[in-house]
Amino acid sequence: MAKITTFEAGYCTHPGCMALKGAGWRICRFPARSWLLEVGDRRWLWDTGYASWFEHYTRKGLFQLYRRVTPVNFDPAESMVRQLQAAGLAPGDLSGLILSHFHADHVAGLRDFPDVSFIASGEGWAQTRHLRGFAALRQGFIPGLIPETFETHLQTMESFPLQPLPAELQPFTEGYALPDSQGEILLVPLPGHASGHIGAFVQTDSGWTLLASDAAWAPANYQEMRGPSRMANLIMADPVAYYRTLEMLHQLWLGGKVTILLCHEGDL
Repeated sequence: MAKITTFEAGYCTHPGCMALKGAGWRICRFPARSWLLEVGDRRWLWDTGYASWFEHYTRKGLFQLYRRVTPVNFDPAESMVRQLQAAGLAPGDLSGLILSHFHADHVAGLRDFPDVSFIASGEGWAQTRHLRGFAALRQGFIPGLIPETFETHLQTMESFPLQPLPAELQPFTEGYALPDSQGEILLVPLPGHASGHIGAFVQTDSGWTLLASDAAWAPANYQEMRGPSRMANLIMADPVAYYRTLEMLHQLWLGGKVTILLCHEGDL
């Protein structure tokens, strides 16, 4: 069965109510999590969290606003390339780097993995790749974070085999089988938060786990169907689709057979 190891690569701070209605204006810490997925001798990194490249590309110009709206706390020793090195792993030991979406707090470390295959939603990349200026800022996309060779190393989720999901994963019915994962990692669209936002069902020794990325920011979002502030709609790709996805997470949680992990679950 697959193994999941959780890492944190920096964190941002923001009023709690932006992530959860009724949480108030207390400033909360939202970690940027990455996950190392292992099946046999294969390893994939899920997102990168923050990296020093984020500071570099938000130091001046329009993208300074990004770091002002969501102040970031990051130590270079927390970068995923450094944390993996501390665990005895080099970038070349990865079979791929899976991107849940293209927001800066998920792709800031891509330049630390220049020769690794990238895996993402092709549809999401097509909708994001040309964004510049304010349009990019509104979507949380910082073009400079994307390596120049990104597209030559990109494998699209949609090119993987699409297969039915086990009954215990209802209401989700289909997923894309990650190559070489022995059917233990299945990628699924989780639309709404960002263009091409995806998650993954991972079969571990303790059962199925859903890496839900930013489909929710707190368990209460899907357990109580208490979403974020309406102000958060301003930065969502599709608020209507976001709440449809949240309802699916709610139904999955009610089924009681799947562990749901969120990227930014903080101290609300």
